[in-house]
Amino acid sequence: MIVAVICGGRSSEREVSLLSGAAVREGVELAGHEVRMIEIDGEGRWLHEGSEVALSPGHGLLDADVVFPVLHGPFGEDGTIQGLLEMLDVAYVGCGVRASAVCIDKLAFKQLIDHLSIPQVPFVALTRSAYDADRAALEGQIAQLGLPLFVKPARLGSSVGIVRVADAAELPAALEQAFTYDPRVIVEAASAGIEVECSVLGTADAAEVSVAGEIVVLQSASPGGWYDYEAKYTPGGMDLVVPARISALAAQRVRELAIRAFSESDCCGLARADFFVDGDDVLVNELNTMPGFTSTSVYARLWQESGLEYPDLCQRLLEIALARHREQSGYRF
Repeated sequence: MIVAVICGGRSSEREVSLLSGAAVREGVELAGHEVRMIEIDGEGRWLHEGSEVALSPGHGLLDADVVFPVLHGPFGEDGTIQGLLEMLDVAYVGCGVRASAVCIDKLAFKQLIDHLSIPQVPFVALTRSAYDADRAALEGQIAQLGLPLFVKPARLGSSVGIVRVADAAELPAALEQAFTYDPRVIVEAASAGIEVECSVLGTADAAEVSVAGEIVVLQSASPGGWYDYEAKYTPGGMDLVVPARISALAAQRVRELAIRAFSESDCCGLARADFFVDGDDVLVNELNTMPGFTSTSVYARLWQESGLEYPDLCQRLLEIALARHREQSGYRF
């Protein structure tokens, strides 16, 4: 089987994507397949073996049987690349257009799970225009969340652009920083719980969940010592305790909520589900539809701890992608 692996991209998570792409290449090759690498540069050009890739709707991509788009953040994890691959009519790993767009947008995802009465931390949604029109009213809503709180751009990952606010006087600057990344911003109350993550694999109708892992921050560049970019990507910045040190009831609740959030968001292939756990109380934080994908990233490590090695994980994802493409090809749109 020929697999086209796409990595790089235009987002601030480009370097992480390049690492993920190299790992996926090795995993897919170990699974017995031929790999054709495509790197998207910072200007958005698609390059294969030094030449720009010609894209023709309905004619696939480099004669690949399936595409593995290991792209993180905007222009890759947000439904845009998924829509393009749909137009090319090629099977691809991961969630489709709708699920990708909803899950990367923290506001859309939180509004969805709020509608479904899935437990989460309290939040306030802001847009640049609404904040400029009535700052006092929105800052009043935010004050009800208490302190500390977290200000986040709505559509970025890897903790890029996030600010922890411990003093109300810091809020305006934190909001302005977030608005430089995205006109949609979310402000969340801090949770007293520990951060717990699990990996989901399958389809919206048949998903499996890995053992849960607990995030322990060892080295953070941010005041308050939270799980920031440096903690995630600096060697020795964090530790993953598996299984998570939570009660049996909380562990079961994590599994149930992971499957429900995955299904209700219409995810397919994979997602990493993130939670806050305080005693037996479990709050959903977010779903990441294309998390870091090196063999030592949390998503793959949790599957390894669950008995699924990295090349076998890649193989499962390729099979799910091909099966979905065959199914969708049978519909008359």
